[in-house]
Amino acid sequence: MLSLGDMVKRSQPSLFWCMLGISKAQREAVFTVFAFCRHLNGVLLSEMDVTEKRDILKTWYEELDNIYDKKVPVTNIGRKIYKNCIRFDLPKSAWLKILDAAKWDAENIGTAPTQKEFDAYIYGTSVMPLLLTLMVLNSEHPSANQELAKSLGQAVIITYILRSVKSDAKRNRVYLPAELLQAVGVQGTLPRNIAVDKNLMYAREQLAKTAESGFNKAERLLSKMNKADTLSLRLIMNNARSIFEIMQKRGWEIISPKPKLGLLKRLAILYRTLFN
Repeated sequence: MLSLGDMVKRSQPSLFWCMLGISKAQREAVFTVFAFCRHLNGVLLSEMDVTEKRDILKTWYEELDNIYDKKVPVTNIGRKIYKNCIRFDLPKSAWLKILDAAKWDAENIGTAPTQKEFDAYIYGTSVMPLLLTLMVLNSEHPSANQELAKSLGQAVIITYILRSVKSDAKRNRVYLPAELLQAVGVQGTLPRNIAVDKNLMYAREQLAKTAESGFNKAERLLSKMNKADTLSLRLIMNNARSIFEIMQKRGWEIISPKPKLGLLKRLAILYRTLFN
């Protein structure tokens, strides 16, 4: 079985190299957060039916009870959470928000989320993992951590939502808030109809403003933090912002093809992150 470090190195090599400057204990804790989220994402993208996904997520609620009740975890990632994350006093509530978002995602088929559901999904999918990471890397500044996790988390996940409208529709998923879609005049209710509605561009434009504001605020906050400790977050921001800028430049009416960063572009972003 791959170690957490090998798993990150194989799936996100740039992220791995950005973490070599922090302590081993911090690195293992951050890798554990990454592994947990990656595992849940794999479950959500799998071909399993909703019942199977719900059962797997239910076992994770039970596993978190084991971990925080100081019982023996039954999964490998659970043991890693117990070993690597409890020492940093990472709260159970944050892990539960991540699980709640995954549970909603597994069950949200063919229906646009309400604004409340959208906000909870954003927090669980992106803000909470970043907050856990910051609690490991920058534990002395909880207020700044909250602000950065919120601004960067929103910007990153909204970018990937905007990027994946077409592919999500093919999976019978839509992640843009129903109230926003209605406000701009999107008429369809099925994901595939929403994806081809001419008014979808206005909803994407509105969300893009939120993402851009989040990126700008995150950049300001990161500029005040220790660079060595936050290289991984800077890389996450720079990668997502590069994708965002591709979409912004070509226009929010265009949803295909999905923008990608080639190898040379990724290397350039890594170099800029490390040495700028």
